[in-house]
Amino acid sequence: MIKLVACDLDGTLFNSDLIVSNENIKAIREAQKNGIEFLVATGRSPQQSRKVIENYGLKTGFININGALVYDADNQLQVKHALPNDKAEQVVNILQKHHIYHELVTEDLIYSLDISQRVVNLARSLIALNPGLTFKKAVATSAGSNAMFSMKHVNSFTTLLNDPHFEVMKIIAFDGHGPEAFVDVKKEITALGNVAVTSSSSANIEINDIKAQKGPALLDYAQKKGIKQNEIAAIGDNLNDESMIRDAGTGVAMGNAVYAIKKIAQVKTKTNNENGVAYILKKFISNNAKE
Repeated sequence: MIKLVACDLDGTLFNSDLIVSNENIKAIREAQKNGIEFLVATGRSPQQSRKVIENYGLKTGFININGALVYDADNQLQVKHALPNDKAEQVVNILQKHHIYHELVTEDLIYSLDISQRVVNLARSLIALNPGLTFKKAVATSAGSNAMFSMKHVNSFTTLLNDPHFEVMKIIAFDGHGPEAFVDVKKEITALGNVAVTSSSSANIEINDIKAQKGPALLDYAQKKGIKQNEIAAIGDNLNDESMIRDAGTGVAMGNAVYAIKKIAQVKTKTNNENGVAYILKKFISNNAKE
């Protein structure tokens, strides 16, 4: 029996128009009515993700910033794993050495040295996730996204990272050249130890504390709720979903998922443009009713 479902946002719950379909909304509500708790698992901050989901009239819990923070449906913080500032400074130094644009993500804000680069790089990430999207539309979508309201420009990250009260939840780096641009960088960052390096599109990498991954965060939350591993399902499409697809009792790959996710998932559903989330939730509801 499935009691808890964690679901990625971009490329999963969102379709290529970057909206949650009516069919997915109805299926989430139906799942909740049938005793299945629904968590949105995303790299986004709590404020960004909550606003997106509430706009659809939904009330869910959240795995935020790849697992650095987990909130229940009543917006109560249940899990927290920040990236130590000294480790964050080492990561920043590596990214600067390789001239790769990056940002510091905290619980509430995204700090950038050049906000104009955020628009262009976010647009490239959107195109990587949605190949039919034009660059013009992607730029317009990026410039008007909720994330932009959380951006804060600074001249240097050094002062922030020297403040013991400043907490980094994630560092995100962008490069339009794709995965090959990150090969050496990923090796150097991984060699630091106790960090998790993932990506939510081919145009970025995301660096968190080793404990701040969707999978471990999902299991931490489930343990607090008294939910067993075999009662958990996770739905995703990209590499930053790998840990929760692997750790859940039932890992679900979207029809549009990258090969690595399809390879480790026990179950496959339809694509994000075919309401794949609704499709699998209906199956969970049906299967639960038989048990």
